Amino acid sequence: MIFNDSDTQKLLEIMKARRDVRGNRFVNTEIESEKLEMILKAGISAPSVGYSQPWKFVVIKDENIKENILKNFEDENDKAKEIFKDKELYTKLKLEGIKEAPINIAVLYESEDEDILGSTSMKQMGEYSVVCAVQNMWLMSRALNIGLGWVSILDEKKVLKELDAGKNSKLIAYLCLGYVDKFYEESELKTLGWKDEKLLDECVIFKG
Repeated sequence: MIFNDSDTQKLLEIMKARRDVRGNRFVNTEIESEKLEMILKAGISAPSVGYSQPWKFVVIKDENIKENILKNFEDENDKAKEIFKDKELYTKLKLEGIKEAPINIAVLYESEDEDILGSTSMKQMGEYSVVCAVQNMWLMSRALNIGLGWVSILDEKKVLKELDAGKNSKLIAYLCLGYVDKFYEESELKTLGWKDEKLLDECVIFKG
């Protein structure tokens, strides 16, 4: 399959339009089953070390589970507020959309009890593979005009217990998915002045 300049430009536009969506943007519209399947298929299309495919996706619609995950977030967020207590902006930020999003997805890494090709030296390559799956899901969601937010202020062990995950599981990402009333033109944290955007020259080093 050969792609043209238009395909390349469209892919770049989708990447640049990707946003981390919070609960104040989700609307109460159900995600079509075929679109959810496309997002999950995008996830399993990611590269993985040694073709290990070490991911597991737990699709959550149960309101009781969401409520428990939200309580987990609130407890952890109270701790985070102490860390960022000199930043008044932190307390004003909406940092999750667990209840507002129609669908939550816990993305897990499941290790194997054997050596994996390509990860004998860098042991975390399997976990990095699952992160690639998350990025695929994020881009597919945006291409479908569906919002996705990554909630990271969580106690991992409590989430895994809530989901009855296996003993070899690690929580890589907790995602909130749903249609939105709008996508921001720029990153919300950039707009609010949380941090400045890095320029390309600041991120690239050429050797030779």
